[in-house]
Amino acid sequence: MKFGKSTKLGAAMLMSLGLILTGCGTADKPASQPAPKGNDQQASAPAPAPAPAPVKLPKVNIMVGGLEKIIYLPAKLTESLGYFKEEGLEVELTSQASGVNAEQALIAGEVQGVVGFYDHTIDMQAKGKFLQEVVQLATNPGAKLMVTNKAKDQYKTLADLKGKNIGITSSGASSHFLVNYLVTKGGNSTKDFVPLAVGAGGTLVAAMEQGKVDIAWATQPTTALLEQRGIATTFVDMESQEGSKQTLGGTYPAPSLYMDADYVKKNPEVVQRLANAFVKTLRYMSTHKAEEIAEKLPKEYYAGDKDLYVKSLQASLAMFTTDGKMPAGGPEKVLEVLNISTPQLKDAKIDLSKTFTNEFVDKVKK
Repeated sequence: MKFGKSTKLGAAMLMSLGLILTGCGTADKPASQPAPKGNDQQASAPAPAPAPAPVKLPKVNIMVGGLEKIIYLPAKLTESLGYFKEEGLEVELTSQASGVNAEQALIAGEVQGVVGFYDHTIDMQAKGKFLQEVVQLATNPGAKLMVTNKAKDQYKTLADLKGKNIGITSSGASSHFLVNYLVTKGGNSTKDFVPLAVGAGGTLVAAMEQGKVDIAWATQPTTALLEQRGIATTFVDMESQEGSKQTLGGTYPAPSLYMDADYVKKNPEVVQRLANAFVKTLRYMSTHKAEEIAEKLPKEYYAGDKDLYVKSLQASLAMFTTDGKMPAGGPEKVLEVLNISTPQLKDAKIDLSKTFTNEFVDKVKK
């Protein structure tokens, strides 16, 4: 079959158009890539599922037997330094004038922890309540028995406490336990003096100025204030390490964080984080000057005299632990003192191993 010239020209034009369209189609398609290898394959893997949201820990209410007292300073300082928040804890601190009131609030379930004296854990076990120290803040009471300058010549030895009105924070408080001990050590009995609840701070100062008591239990910064104003002077020293050991016959662990034993058992993560926070604070205190520590605290703690507060704090720093651990022999010494000052404890079968634990402070990162 023969084609005309016009037929051949039309065929040629169709072939050219086909090549042009084929070329355009190829240009629109991306060039093929080699299959991914090695790390390229890992990069293209599906993203892992998001981590579950952290479990919100329960709020912790801690009652302190006097937030402004230097013996309990680690509680407020831990909050001020932000260590509770660093541990993911919501902690509310409340203040109570006496440790025994804080203890009762703990037993009633109103709070989850108390910053107070360790001896309450022993006293309450004798009454069938199990409390447990989880962080030991200090290794002595940090207190003095102060006598007014007007009456100091009447007090030569502990035997002279017989028949006197002696100021304590409140009945059943640790100050009461230890004044009982001092009276008994002087050869008298706990019935041979009158304990008067005068509180602490301003109420104590007023009681001495007004002549309600000539001798009273006091802690810093009140002791320094009494001395500065010429109101009173030291009769018995349980503030310095040396004085405390001489008076009490050994190491007497006092300020601590203690909690209900059942709460500790059921909430180990919360307790561990509390231990982490408090031990961080104790380490901070051991590596900073009194002036630096004071700057982290509320100005009202100075009671209008920052220099006196710093001086009081400096005098107290040696009493604090650096690791939150219960010192060896400490519980035994406290029980020995309580057996003398609190006769009803003699018949109680106290299991000291249940009154404290180093489990949590031992796990705090170095």
